Amino acid sequence: MYRLVRPLLFRADAERAHGLGMGAVRLGSLAPGAVRAMYGWRDPRLAQTLWGLRFDAPVGLAAGFDKNARGLRLWPAMGFGFAEIGSVTALASGGNPKPRAFRLPHDEALVNRMGLNNDGAAVIADRLADALTPEGFVLAVNVAKTHSPDILGDAGVEDFRRSVEHVLPHADLLVLNVSCPNTAEGKTFEDCTALDALLGAVMGERQRQRNAVPVLVKLSPPAASGVDAGAVDEIVALCREHGVAGFVTTNTAGDRDGLRTPAADLTRIGNGGLSGAPLAARADALVRHLYRTTSGEVPIIGVGGIASPEAAYRRIRLGASLVEVYTGLVYEGPGLVQRIHKGLVRLLDRDGLGAISEAVGLDA
Repeated sequence: MYRLVRPLLFRADAERAHGLGMGAVRLGSLAPGAVRAMYGWRDPRLAQTLWGLRFDAPVGLAAGFDKNARGLRLWPAMGFGFAEIGSVTALASGGNPKPRAFRLPHDEALVNRMGLNNDGAAVIADRLADALTPEGFVLAVNVAKTHSPDILGDAGVEDFRRSVEHVLPHADLLVLNVSCPNTAEGKTFEDCTALDALLGAVMGERQRQRNAVPVLVKLSPPAASGVDAGAVDEIVALCREHGVAGFVTTNTAGDRDGLRTPAADLTRIGNGGLSGAPLAARADALVRHLYRTTSGEVPIIGVGGIASPEAAYRRIRLGASLVEVYTGLVYEGPGLVQRIHKGLVRLLDRDGLGAISEAVGLDA
């Protein structure tokens, strides 16, 4: 069905098509039972318990798709085991000027410079407070610094903390988006001095609320040439010192290495974060490195270039306990989640494994 609809959607610009998709999400939310009958396939071999939370399925929705928590009734019905809402920022933001989202069909990729547009932490927290999600579905909330060049340094840390203050009571997992390239000043919190201050503030807010929600950190993709082990290991050590419970890898990339899209088209599109198939090998490499560095003791969520059961299974065997999709949904449609889950069971059977947890890290 999606193969018939996709050409029509692709006639619209990427952001308008996404808006139409979210309109369909809101419509589907009125009849989640019907959506579940179509897409909500489950198999007990795919269930896991991580961070004390039960995940009925390993595929989740990546951050950026549902920035404002509008689809919480639908994501479980579509077969997702979890969803990462946001990024959420302390202040509401309209984001960057349009156009700001672009497809790269030759590469099955997207470029976006949305600029962290969202309704703001207080409004989204109220929305989360009213949400009802089924048991076995996990809600992750991704927070980032407000998109403003005037909010830097200590003000940036305080801005982050305010977002955490609002959303923490309503999240099963908190993801710190320290690596977003779509900020007005182009800076991130992956510098260890800045990250140290940020983690101190976030963990302090968590302690103040007496809330043990696990905190994860979302990292940038490595360069196409390979993982900078020294830099990554320094970040990992700092995160573990602060009690970070896991990692999400990876964010979008600012470079255009290895693309098939004509150079003239890339010049026309301009800056923005690259997602999709071109990031797959880089995300694989970072997941493997993180798994080895942490001796498999810290769960990893793998994201970037996952659009098939084989890609998801490879990421899991390299060390990811869970995976997320976004760009793959644009190119493959809503049936992708079910296809991945069914394919994972087939691959487990092929390898003589009884549960998805047994595959984690086998190839690391």
